[in-house]
Amino acid sequence: MRNNDEILALFENYLAQISLPKEPQQLYEPIIYSMSGGGKRIRPTLLLLACEAFGGDVAEALPAAAAVEMFHNFTLLHDDIMDNALVRRGKPSVFAEWGENVAILSGDAMMIYAYQLLRGVPEDKLARIMDIFTPMALQVCEGQQYDMDFEHSQKVSMAEYMNMIELKTSVLLAGSAMMGAVIGNASESDCRKIYRYALELGVAFQLQDDWLDSYGTEEELGKRIGGDILEGKKTCLMQQAMSHASEEDRDILRTTHLDPALSEEEKISRVKAVYDKYDVPHTILRMISSRFERAVAILDTLDINKERTAHLQVFADNLMDRKK
Repeated sequence: MRNNDEILALFENYLAQISLPKEPQQLYEPIIYSMSGGGKRIRPTLLLLACEAFGGDVAEALPAAAAVEMFHNFTLLHDDIMDNALVRRGKPSVFAEWGENVAILSGDAMMIYAYQLLRGVPEDKLARIMDIFTPMALQVCEGQQYDMDFEHSQKVSMAEYMNMIELKTSVLLAGSAMMGAVIGNASESDCRKIYRYALELGVAFQLQDDWLDSYGTEEELGKRIGGDILEGKKTCLMQQAMSHASEEDRDILRTTHLDPALSEEEKISRVKAVYDKYDVPHTILRMISSRFERAVAILDTLDINKERTAHLQVFADNLMDRKK
């Protein structure tokens, strides 16, 4: 069986061979720019690892892996428009480089092309793959809408927030794992289990991303610390604090990012002081650990030899940057 790095190299080689039309240039050049812009290739890697774990032929799963990555990058093009984001993966976003109209249309083309890539899946598996891919794609859009709705909501519960990140972030990872398992001829029971493994892992990953934004380092996060606080984002830390804070402290959480008299450092410090007061960072860390442990425990319940799940364990450790 191939390890994570070997799987990734195999996928990158396959991706490099996909030939897109050259014209119209304004439509396809942004797609090439986006797809060659790096990224961790988390979802296609997991799809291929799951396929091989169940004894499948990885070559048969490569079109589905490419479709997932194409779809994921489509969502990023549109997300950057909605967020007015000028940078993506350390370079100008498609939105910043080509403008809103091009980013919309190229993103639309990427979504359509993702479905075209799925035609490369073995015919006897295609209907099942489509039954996973299409609802997954719709759920990602639902998650994005909830995320936008929360920006204008006065009150968002932790349960609502968890549902949002499950849809926006975890479902795509879980669907990828399940598609790989289907192509690998896993049983229906194991397909459902691998879906749950990836869903729990995806939630843990997003919770950790929220935590790192306030309590990590710039090296860990890959961007400046405190951005979520400065934007007044309703992250898991904010929801946890709001559910336990006094009305006075809730007012601090609601209004600090809007106070023009405060510097950015003062805003971050003030909000984190409230988080610390209610032990929010430690609570979120416990939630992350619980979700992660739940995910990896599922691997032991799969109806395959433990040796075949080893790379899935490594994948989980690497995703969460955990050292054994």
